[in-house]
Amino acid sequence: MPRETYADILLPLALPETLTYRLPEELYPAAKPGQRVMVHLGKKKILAGLIWRIHFTPPLFEARDIIRIIDEAPILDDRQFTLWEWMAGYYLCTPGEVMKAALPAFLKVDNRDPKRIRKIQPITDNRQPITAVPLSPPQQQILQDIKAGFPMTPVHLLHGITSSGKTEIYIHLIQEQLEQNHQVLYLLPEIALTTQIIVRLQNVFGDRVLVYHSRFTQVRRLKVWNQILSGPDGQGQLILGVRSSVFLPFRDLSLIIVDEEHEQSYKQQDPAPRYNARDVAIILGNIHKSPVLMGSATPSIESYHQAHTGKYHLHELNERYGGIDRPEILLADSRDARKRKKMQGPFTPLMLKAINEILARNEQAILFQNRRGYSPYIECQECKWIPKCQHCDVSLTLHRAQGKLECHYCGYTERVPTRCPSCSSTGLSTHGLGTERIEEDLQLLFPDARLARLDLDSTRSTSAFSRILTDFELGKTDILIGTQMVSKGLDFSKVSLVGIMDADQLLNYPDFRSYERSFQLMTQVSGRAGRRDTQGTVVIQCSDPTHPVIQQVLENNLAGFYQNELMERQQFGYPPFTRLIRFNIKHTDIKVVAEAAADLAYELKQTLPGKVMGPQAPVISRIQGKHIQNILIKLERNPELLVRKKAIASLIKKFIDKKTYGSLVIQADVDPL
Repeated sequence: MPRETYADILLPLALPETLTYRLPEELYPAAKPGQRVMVHLGKKKILAGLIWRIHFTPPLFEARDIIRIIDEAPILDDRQFTLWEWMAGYYLCTPGEVMKAALPAFLKVDNRDPKRIRKIQPITDNRQPITAVPLSPPQQQILQDIKAGFPMTPVHLLHGITSSGKTEIYIHLIQEQLEQNHQVLYLLPEIALTTQIIVRLQNVFGDRVLVYHSRFTQVRRLKVWNQILSGPDGQGQLILGVRSSVFLPFRDLSLIIVDEEHEQSYKQQDPAPRYNARDVAIILGNIHKSPVLMGSATPSIESYHQAHTGKYHLHELNERYGGIDRPEILLADSRDARKRKKMQGPFTPLMLKAINEILARNEQAILFQNRRGYSPYIECQECKWIPKCQHCDVSLTLHRAQGKLECHYCGYTERVPTRCPSCSSTGLSTHGLGTERIEEDLQLLFPDARLARLDLDSTRSTSAFSRILTDFELGKTDILIGTQMVSKGLDFSKVSLVGIMDADQLLNYPDFRSYERSFQLMTQVSGRAGRRDTQGTVVIQCSDPTHPVIQQVLENNLAGFYQNELMERQQFGYPPFTRLIRFNIKHTDIKVVAEAAADLAYELKQTLPGKVMGPQAPVISRIQGKHIQNILIKLERNPELLVRKKAIASLIKKFIDKKTYGSLVIQADVDPL
């Protein structure tokens, strides 16, 4: 070792930068960037960190020694570090927060068994692969167009209507890459909700499929990490995963597929980094020089705009595979039925008639209600008391089967009272509908029907989810009632009816994206109806059948919907014409949070005149005991964007460093949903 050597160490903490440690002479020969090391932090803490950089520049203070090197070889390379740096800058967080999100738990501690885990045999699947299904002429044309366009345009958008066979196109593209011994990343919004796709891909590619997601044990996740770190094994690797899969240590990544690219589940909400895996996948592809193919039946407004302005290469598949007819969509006017006293519980006569008909034909139905529980709230008929969460400004949802009231924001629960605690009245009534209530009413109306419910409450375990879907696929269930889980990637041959119970609840949410989400959900769930030999039926219950979004779903008018939305977004300065940054300011004292938010907004407005909105309290203004104020910043999409974001980050850091408001929390959410 020629002279004193130092290493900048990244720790999985929200520190603004790396910390410099001395590299002892005996460790120098083995040390490389990307290896984990043990270091002291403060007086008593010992943490596992990553060597970010090795250099000969002494720090201004006396550097402490690195205790030891954990890994024989680096677990990351420059490409992962480049991605982490981009994410920290773009999403206004620290590289340490990205590191904490990126690494499996066993790689963030001094685990005495890394060596043991590396020696464990790779996860294998001994089933014999079957050959991919032949493509139809339209699919074959799309496949050729995508392959021809890859060298010229890095990002492609496949807009294929539901049941058009997008997955088969993916499979043919994957097969070509695996035959050349490359790695392919296939991103899904929620692995637990797409078990059919996993089985389908494993049937084709066998043990070349590696699945990575949070419901697996930490040991299994580490095994998959090590298999990817080792690189393709002569047959190529298909990595199937959720949003955290963008952090895996790819060695020969040649293609990225982002399925259902419009899905909100790609966006990480808490903790930081609050990233969108769809957007990170595009950066990942750029770093690895790999093309990115995004697919959806209902592309996001942002992706649709990028495709129609030439930034993405657009491909459209407008017919269902095998000549399946598009389902017939019927509108059921719930307001009119209620006036005429024709409703039976939550069901219109048209919905009940459709259910009767599919049961008589021994077919299946899916009923969609985007609200779990029995009822959104209960109320005293005498004094109008409504039970509220002790920690959040929301009413408690009734879960009748469990006999409890639950907060869907923090998990707080209470027993269901038999009397009003305010006036002692026994007249407690329910308001609104959840999946549990629909299941109960349906069983009363159709006592012989076999029902199942698919929501967060009924699928707490992976096995429960798989069992519900398997029973439905095998025909052991007649009607599946569910939340938006039922809209995601499910394909059942006997489903001839889809019922959307309450379209108004989707449309009336106070958010600029509510129409987009409503259109996507209704279109996606409608696509679950239909068989090769029979046209499916969709019944949409709503109080205003003339609503423009309802009409656009009815007419399958995707272009008209997007045109209207884009005009509105441009007029009011919302994405895709601007970039949004939302700051959530939180404190246990409502006066402190109001004062801090006002001061921060004033400083931001001095730096960015005309671009800062707020502060204002959100719809839910207290969660988990903390009061909330929001500040929204709108920035034009131009070359100055990066400079302005750096200025914002600097201002926020100075504001926090002043420590004027004690335990104030400021969270940056870039591109919020």
